[in-house]
Amino acid sequence: MAFKNRRVAVVIPAHNEELSIGLVVNELRSLQEEGERLIDEIIVCDNGSTDNTYKFAKAAGAKVIHEFRLGYGFACRRALNMIRKRPALKPDYVLFVDGDHSVEASEVRSLVQKLHQGHDLVVGSRENERLQRGALSPHQRFGNLLASRLIRAIWKQDISDLGPFRGMRYPALLALDMQDRRYGWTVEMQVKAIQAGYRYAELPVTTLRRIGVSKISGTVKGTIGAATGIFGKVFQLYWQEAKFIESIKRSQQVRRFNQS
Repeated sequence: MAFKNRRVAVVIPAHNEELSIGLVVNELRSLQEEGERLIDEIIVCDNGSTDNTYKFAKAAGAKVIHEFRLGYGFACRRALNMIRKRPALKPDYVLFVDGDHSVEASEVRSLVQKLHQGHDLVVGSRENERLQRGALSPHQRFGNLLASRLIRAIWKQDISDLGPFRGMRYPALLALDMQDRRYGWTVEMQVKAIQAGYRYAELPVTTLRRIGVSKISGTVKGTIGAATGIFGKVFQLYWQEAKFIESIKRSQQVRRFNQS
């Protein structure tokens, strides 16, 4: 446990990322804190890849699992289920990083530090001067802007991005009972964290041009699917808010009872 006696796990959902996945894993594994590795476990969920993503991720030193049902949420849920089944692994913090080399691995440290300071969810915001030209398509930026403004209007939370580069305290993440299988995973996490009253923060992060072609923004089908999934999820969470808040209160009461 290199970071102030806290265990850090990284989840990387990956679909056909053989060109970049080894580089991403190697960069994450090279991060150090006080002479030891910053990250205790890197879990790559190979999400139905038809290339050598599995081979290169494993060769780089990641724990690789498979989820053949295509969808970002499916892959993240599969990784979290694996963590739950391995008590010895139980992390304090879980980070989510894409496998396309679109982020600076060194900025993981800032996310972890923010979590250690007491925040429950920390999201890396791509809307800043460190956004590399061409890293996000115009419709990606417009969709993020629109969704962020919608969330701000409904829940009065200052949000600038739905970026996938993020970190969360593991117990808080489990309490959210994440359900989305495809494109709405990130927005579900942010909205539920707001509804639960979690301590939320954003950090400006560097955004690089991804290696390879995006399976979402690089296709018309992916773009439409992502937009439908994100905005549909926002409205679904709005209508289910009372029920979710009640479930959070019950889980908190159970934890207090078990700790007494």
